[in-house]
Amino acid sequence: MREDPPAPHHAPTGRPRPAARPERARRAEDAVLFLQGGRRDPRVSVVVITHQRRDEVLLALSRLVALPERPHVVVVDNGSTDGTAEAITERFAQVELVASPENLGAIGRNVGVSRVDTPYVAFCDDDTWWDPGSLRTAADVLDAHPRLAVVTARILVEPGGREDPIVPELRDSPVRGADWLPGPALGSFLAGASVVRRESFTEVGGFSERLWLGGEEELMAGDLAAAGWELCYLPALTVHHQASTARDSHRRRRDGIRNTLWTTWLRRPARPALRRTVHLLRTLPRDRVTAQGLWAATRGLPWVLRERQVLPPHAEARFAALEHAQRTSTARRYVS
Repeated sequence: MREDPPAPHHAPTGRPRPAARPERARRAEDAVLFLQGGRRDPRVSVVVITHQRRDEVLLALSRLVALPERPHVVVVDNGSTDGTAEAITERFAQVELVASPENLGAIGRNVGVSRVDTPYVAFCDDDTWWDPGSLRTAADVLDAHPRLAVVTARILVEPGGREDPIVPELRDSPVRGADWLPGPALGSFLAGASVVRRESFTEVGGFSERLWLGGEEELMAGDLAAAGWELCYLPALTVHHQASTARDSHRRRRDGIRNTLWTTWLRRPARPALRRTVHLLRTLPRDRVTAQGLWAATRGLPWVLRERQVLPPHAEARFAALEHAQRTSTARRYVS
């Protein structure tokens, strides 16, 4: 029996966009505003995805529109029924809303990116927000390094502002990258805490429709590396995360298990893929949620084998370097 997840077919709808000015004239105006008053940085936009978290996304937007960079913000509402779209329209006229009739998961980010024309895009979840100045710093760094595709920020957990447990793993990444990188090279990234180069994002096709949501960054990171792009951790950037209580933790774990196995067998050579699979089977909780994740992964095996493309050696080396960290990590655990 196979599972071949369908791609979303509904075209999201949103507020009509005003007639666009010629791109060169608009960019020139943005640049003047930025240089004269620091009111707008024309290089970076923000894409937010949300689902059934009206209060959280409204709070996040209040912080994003107050940033000194004044980024263009696109919110993709993934089929919320709690009045999210209506509240955004009422309170944030400057924010572009895309109201999808269904929950697109991470594909909502692809939709958001398609609505912007800035060279860089910062992703933001509905329970995260960027520190003032971080987006400008990210744009400066990406300007200076044309083959850098992704910069990932330091994550502070709120309330309290303590570092997320994943931060030491980012800071001490064992991945070897180019000598010119401004921070530690990464094998993957965290979408809600990263700024991406739109060119590289588009080149690899954005996030996979198959994976929907949950560890979807790993597959893209491998494809970016295969295409010659670099990823790095940049501690000068800061994202704040106040985890929402409105989440289906069991579904996240189930989909995370499935997506880890799918990504592993889509891109890793046979021996490393088998090694990671065995480790996962040994360490996963033995419960119904794990069984559902494994069953979903097994049902997708026909299409995984059909679309399997093993990474070239330089890209595979990045994943190989992470194997020890993945086995010993206390921040990356399949629990719910």
